[in-house]
Amino acid sequence: MKTQPKLKLLIYAFLALFIGLNCKNEPKAAAETSTAQDDQNTKVQGQAFIEDDESVPNVLDIAIGSEDHTTLVAAVQAANLENALVNAGPLMVFAPTNAAFDALPEGTVEDLLKPENKDALANILKHHVTPGNYSKDFLKKFKKLGQANDQNTTIEVKGDDVYVGGAKIIASVPASNGIVHVVDKVILPPAE
Repeated sequence: MKTQPKLKLLIYAFLALFIGLNCKNEPKAAAETSTAQDDQNTKVQGQAFIEDDESVPNVLDIAIGSEDHTTLVAAVQAANLENALVNAGPLMVFAPTNAAFDALPEGTVEDLLKPENKDALANILKHHVTPGNYSKDFLKKFKKLGQANDQNTTIEVKGDDVYVGGAKIIASVPASNGIVHVVDKVILPPAE
């Protein structure tokens, strides 16, 4: 029992020495940290940019992790919608593949990614999101869905296949804040 106070004293002495050594470097380290944080804050902010490798991926993480959705991720980033896709949800995201974007008329994607077309791009992307967390089979019960851009899109069932706004659901991936339904076409909002 007498060795415990000596052990505690040794631990306290080690901690004091460690803290003392770090205090000498504190102004420089604090300045470096402050500059690094300032640089990071000017680039990206919000929940979408918190790193978390342990929890179930959210809908944005799933898209980022898919090599078949690089165009979708680039579009989400260009429209600054990352933070909207990481909220608590639940969200259903109908995620067009790269091939779906490639099927659009030539130059469409490049034009939409321009900063001056950010609002139009955001409107199209929001037309791919709806509140809820419904499986493909459950979606068969619907005729319409209200999308995040305040417009509706249709649901059609053909045999076992479900089409949302004309896009066929080809896969579904559960997420921590909803579900990602992979679709084979870009779902364009109705012209107003």
